[in-house]
Amino acid sequence: MAKTPVMLDEFDHRLLELLQRDASATLTELGEAVGLSASTVQRRLTRYRKSGLLRQIAVLDPTLLGTTTLATVLVAMEREAAKLHAAFHARMRAAPEVQQCYTLAGEWDYLVILSTTGVAHCREVADRLFMDEGNIKRYETRMVFDVVKAGLHVPTRMPARRRR
Repeated sequence: MAKTPVMLDEFDHRLLELLQRDASATLTELGEAVGLSASTVQRRLTRYRKSGLLRQIAVLDPTLLGTTTLATVLVAMEREAAKLHAAFHARMRAAPEVQQCYTLAGEWDYLVILSTTGVAHCREVADRLFMDEGNIKRYETRMVFDVVKAGLHVPTRMPARRRR
């Protein structure tokens, strides 16, 4: 189901950039940074939450846990039936170890990012999610050795063009 994009003005773009850097900033700090009152910032945040644009979660640093194993899984489906893909989507959304899942163009249909507590757990999760599912033609699991960059930042607008 397609979602309706949220209409954003310049203040919204600036607020969302600040929130993505530090969601613990106070309403007063945010307002001072963008030139709005704290109550106006609060109304905008309420609008973002009601629209589904903004939700707040705790983001853990897996390197500080010391037990996190990441893996990428490339998945090719057997058939293109929408009902079968919907079942796959539901299974990916329901699995807490699935950190991200993307539909791809090309040879592979999906890219799945798994976050597990070790290699044995990763294998158990891959077997559970991909082995006994009737529509998966093949899948390849690749262990992540080092995280070069992990981020959650989402651009809210096109960057300004630079003058030459």
